[in-house]
Amino acid sequence: MVRLTEAAMSETDPVEESAADDRDLYDVATWEPRSAIDRAAVAVHGALAGNARVLLVVFAALVFLAQVGGVVWLASRNPAVGVVALLSAVPAFALVAFVWRQDVAEKEPLGTLAATFVLSVLFASFAATINTALGGLFRSVGVWGLVLYFFLIVGPGEELVKWLAVRLYAYERSEFDAVIDGAVYGAVAGLGFATIENTLYVVQGFVRAQQAGATQAIGAALGTATSRALAGPGHVIYSAWAGYYLGLAKFNPENRGPIVVKGLLIAGLIHALYNSIVTVAPLGGLSLPGYLGFVVVYDGIFLYLLYRKLARYRDSYADTVDEESEPADDATVEADDSDVGPVWDAPETEDHSEPETANDSER
Repeated sequence: MVRLTEAAMSETDPVEESAADDRDLYDVATWEPRSAIDRAAVAVHGALAGNARVLLVVFAALVFLAQVGGVVWLASRNPAVGVVALLSAVPAFALVAFVWRQDVAEKEPLGTLAATFVLSVLFASFAATINTALGGLFRSVGVWGLVLYFFLIVGPGEELVKWLAVRLYAYERSEFDAVIDGAVYGAVAGLGFATIENTLYVVQGFVRAQQAGATQAIGAALGTATSRALAGPGHVIYSAWAGYYLGLAKFNPENRGPIVVKGLLIAGLIHALYNSIVTVAPLGGLSLPGYLGFVVVYDGIFLYLLYRKLARYRDSYADTVDEESEPADDATVEADDSDVGPVWDAPETEDHSEPETANDSER
């Protein structure tokens, strides 16, 4: 038997290639819908393929309602708790606004940003389900089991669902037309995740305080909201990293897979390292200002590196896209002054300037 080389391989099975044209190879080397089950398979595949995104969103909504619907309902019934929960997301929102301002291309439409936010809120239920199901197993191992839990489950899982919130909708839209757009949508996905996560923690803290007989349960909710306000910006930073590389992958299809994995690895590792430090390291004895100082330093490092990456994109945009229109404008002015003819008759000039370079700060 002669094994075909990779270059000689085709999409046709050897039996089909060698058989006579009138030989029936149905379910042997060829296939077409003949039987009832064949037609049923075609119908099911068409329904799933055509509505896969809708089905995934519906499934996420059902999981969301089953897992956190009661908490959200309780927050809506107690406006003070709901307001406290929303206020805890303000620092994360401010960080999203900062990333949004770095977008030198066309600003992203509000509708697509809102859809990304909502999808991230819904998909957070997937991460919560997995974290809850596997958390006990890893915690039983001890401290190192907890670290493994953060690096193998929490970090990668939460970053994956935020990435999915961008990939499912915004990524396919025509307005996602620049690499830097990925960072913007990733940051918004992080905001959605942080908002629902903060709401869960705040409401749960409020309920526990009420059950313990505390007279100022809203005070407990405020304390929880304060700590969550410090954790929320991290979600924005992590998913902005993953989103940036998703944008890079969109415009480099030949290396799309590895680029996406790189972004998720960076986001997941930063996320898991933060969780490990605040959980395992002796930070519990720190005062609120001390804990705030740690969060500012940790998040500040990776925010600065992200800013450097976005700044490099902005500089490259200015050196290429912005300069591309300048020669045409100058030629038009010169043509009007000298009256030598239309702009397309103007002689071309060469740009001999050295391209600006910058160090790529990434992990």
